[in-house]
Amino acid sequence: MSEQVRPDGIPGVGFEGPFAVGSYAKALQARMRERARVQLFGEVFNMRRGRGAKVYFELRDGDGAVPCSMWRTDFDKLGPAGDAIVDGAQIVIAGGPDYYPGSRTSSPSFSFQVTGVRVAGEGDLLAQLDRLRKALAAEGLFEPQKALHRPVLPRTIGVVTGESGKARDDVVAGLRRRGWGGRVVWAFAPVQDRHAAPRITQALQDLAAVDEVEVIVVARGGGSLADLFAFCDETLCRTVALLRVPVIASVGHHTDRTLIDDVAAVACSTPTHAAESAVPLHCTEARADVARSAAVLARHGRQAILARARTLAQLSRAPAEHVARHRARLHQWLREIRAAGRRGCDRRRGDIRTRAVILERKVGAAGGPEAEARRARLESLAAAIGAHDPQRVVARGYAMVEDREGGLVTTADAARRARDVRLHFSDADVDATISQEQ
Repeated sequence: MSEQVRPDGIPGVGFEGPFAVGSYAKALQARMRERARVQLFGEVFNMRRGRGAKVYFELRDGDGAVPCSMWRTDFDKLGPAGDAIVDGAQIVIAGGPDYYPGSRTSSPSFSFQVTGVRVAGEGDLLAQLDRLRKALAAEGLFEPQKALHRPVLPRTIGVVTGESGKARDDVVAGLRRRGWGGRVVWAFAPVQDRHAAPRITQALQDLAAVDEVEVIVVARGGGSLADLFAFCDETLCRTVALLRVPVIASVGHHTDRTLIDDVAAVACSTPTHAAESAVPLHCTEARADVARSAAVLARHGRQAILARARTLAQLSRAPAEHVARHRARLHQWLREIRAAGRRGCDRRRGDIRTRAVILERKVGAAGGPEAEARRARLESLAAAIGAHDPQRVVARGYAMVEDREGGLVTTADAARRARDVRLHFSDADVDATISQEQ
């Protein structure tokens, strides 16, 4: 490789140089390695055991942090003690600062090169986190959010996330998968550093102050426990627990568990899952169900109309059919009556003819020899009756006496009792009064 041409320095700057960055990086590496070897203690965060030649992690406490690396061969020599080096464990390390100068194709990095490790116990930060979780649970702050009503189909959703993070795209993708077409109110805030917790708290309060917001999603992708520690802030968790709007938390991955997951109404494993939880109703499927139901209702409506139309048509024909049946019955009765009348007339006509024949025969018989005998007998009877007729007696000079009631008076005593009598003579009637002295 040809030797680099040294350019001129910056005018007005009295520093030495300029030096080639590679030579300076190597000098910096040598200077780092010259520093004294020391022992440090703190809590393990972001432990990464890859297949490479080194194992990487961070050593932290409340005041600072140092990136650490250890050769994989030295780490494997720890045996079972290496399994105890996990996020949150408190350890003591031995070693010194080191610097990798990098190259044209690789990035430089600083780390504390670890040569020895001893597990000291549980980390203070995790212990503090556990104590805070128990304190919040004892105050009942895990329950208020879970008692809030979550709408099945919210019209407005608030989202707290990083402005340029992948979680934002995942939330949008989850809402689109639901077929939801409502309004999203974004509240962007840092989701990792010491300024994240107060900014997230303020974003949540601002969204909850919007009356239209019905549910809030807090979304962040995965990371180490140190990266997610902002979501374990006590003020943030108390704020979430007392919000009027249900909060759906999606911080980290499946294995990550922050305090905001405990106080939120719902804890989800991914931002996509959080978006789907914010809209429990699958809008696309619901629209399809409504369309199917509408088609079924339309089909049943048409069938019902046709059935009722047929029924009405049958009912409309029923009166005419009823009248026709009665007309036919009346015509039958009329024919039967006429036939019965003709049969009766014929029978009576035959009886009359028979009686006429009998009468003709009797008239013929009366005009024969028996008629004279009957006539002589009638005259004899008439003469006998006439002989006994009272009027003929009166005509010979006798009188017939009756009382006022028309009763016949035959004795003198009866005449005196009746007193007023009527005398019937042949030529006239005479009223008379009988004296009591007579």
